[in-house]
Amino acid sequence: MLGVLQKLGWFFREHRARYMVGITLLVAIGALELVPPRLLGQAIDEIVYGTITWELLTRYLIYILVSMVIIYVVTYVWMYLLFGGAFLVERKLRSKFMRQLLKMTPPFFEKYRTGDLMARATNDLRSVSQTAGFGMLLLTDSTAFLLVVLFAMVFLIHWKLTLMALLPLPIIAIAMRVFGKKIHERYTIAQDAFGGMNDQVLESVGGVRVIRAYVQERNDENHFRNITQDVYQKNVNVAKVDALFDPTIRFCIGLSYMIGLGYGAYLIIHQEISIGDLLAFNMYLGMLIWPMFAIGELINIMQRGNASLDRVNETLHYKPDVEDAAETEAVTVPDIIEWRNYRFQYPSSKFSNLNDVTLSLRKGQTLGIVGRTGSGKSTFVKQLLREYPIGDGQLLVNGTALERVPLDQIRSWIGYVPQEQILFSKTVRENIKYGNPNGSEQDVYDAIEFASFTHDIPTLVDGIETLVGEKGVALSGGQKQRVSLARAFISDSEVLILDDALSAVDARTEANIIQNIREQRAGKTTLITTHRLSAIEHADNIIVLDDGQIVEQGTHEQLMAQDGWYKEQYMRQQLESSL
Repeated sequence: MLGVLQKLGWFFREHRARYMVGITLLVAIGALELVPPRLLGQAIDEIVYGTITWELLTRYLIYILVSMVIIYVVTYVWMYLLFGGAFLVERKLRSKFMRQLLKMTPPFFEKYRTGDLMARATNDLRSVSQTAGFGMLLLTDSTAFLLVVLFAMVFLIHWKLTLMALLPLPIIAIAMRVFGKKIHERYTIAQDAFGGMNDQVLESVGGVRVIRAYVQERNDENHFRNITQDVYQKNVNVAKVDALFDPTIRFCIGLSYMIGLGYGAYLIIHQEISIGDLLAFNMYLGMLIWPMFAIGELINIMQRGNASLDRVNETLHYKPDVEDAAETEAVTVPDIIEWRNYRFQYPSSKFSNLNDVTLSLRKGQTLGIVGRTGSGKSTFVKQLLREYPIGDGQLLVNGTALERVPLDQIRSWIGYVPQEQILFSKTVRENIKYGNPNGSEQDVYDAIEFASFTHDIPTLVDGIETLVGEKGVALSGGQKQRVSLARAFISDSEVLILDDALSAVDARTEANIIQNIREQRAGKTTLITTHRLSAIEHADNIIVLDDGQIVEQGTHEQLMAQDGWYKEQYMRQQLESSL
């Protein structure tokens, strides 16, 4: 049960002073709370024996009032320390979690669903936070405070009466062990189901246009209803076990009261204790109610926190699929990039996605990559991004193996425009400046001009300050592509990768963009994958991929003279364009 505290040991060691002071004050308050019942019991005995005076009564009242004020002040301090610690651990873990996600590569996100990661970053971290705050309160009250009260009952009242009243406690211990195990198992299952529900919501919201286009609203509602019903049922299963804690404890407390009153009356009759002692004992017994409840709640909180921390740690301890080599070599500028008998296979693939690729690309050259759908064009350019472990063969930059070059340095060279444009829910300006946060206003407008987006700005509601919405929902497909292009252009990177990034623009706009690339990126390396061959006519070298292999290679003129796939596809596209 306390395994979760061991797993959070790094945090408690880091904030040991906060927790030592907080727990010490909590224990001190527990001892101080014993004073008012004892004073009240003595006052009752004074009244019964007729020895009470106004002066003595006033003194009792002042003592009780002072102790209550001290309890109030000290309680504020320990609550600030313990519950403040809960917020600290949540903040630290959430920051670690976010940093871990930012380091991850595509293989990680293929294994973990977005909705499940969201559940871990919200519900699970909240459960861990409760463990570090409320859980420490429960642990202290169910141990130290319980022992302090028992000490008072044994040594200040009567040890036999205390022993008899505590006979039902073993029932609680047995029940807690059984219920705690079931809580851990069922809560883990419930959290997994919650992650699945998050995934479905994201999918439905992201694909709402497709759902409406195919009139699948009712089917999607029914599917979501089934998922929520499953989540509901799994949480009900948790609640069923959770609901057994309180009745069990209340039953045992009721037995303790019955035994205490019955045996206490017997002891009064035999003059072993006074009426005031029995009153104080019953008040102490009442103070035991919370520690007993705390035991049940502690099991609940710790098991939930343990299950949640396991899920969070599973993500935090995931080793990145791509890391810097033990010994790296700095390469300032990629003057020449070479593929030598290079072969690559995705972790989830059953066959090679690139085979025996041999190619050399020099600084300032433009490489066109074409081929049928699924031929390996995107796979080829993504090798430079180091999103996956390097394959077999050699991939060299200036003669240095790419895996020996620091990842940050590799990515600092590259401007990348993927097939699926990713825009943030910010303004057009902010999305463009994401490529170069230090870029000037003129740089932004130059990038817009290079991307042939200038004429679209007046059509937007607020011009360049228009919010593009989530994933650029406020823009058309062509506009999203050109904003992405502008973002890549403003970065002025050494290597620019356009992965079918002109598919949504018309032929004239494409020609303008290509002309801008030729003029503005003279002396810098560019890789362009495309289905529209007119986009790479100007390239210094063009490769045709088929099943991950280079089947044709050369300039536009050389490929047109080979009577292969390239010529056939080019002639077909020219004919379609003329028609």
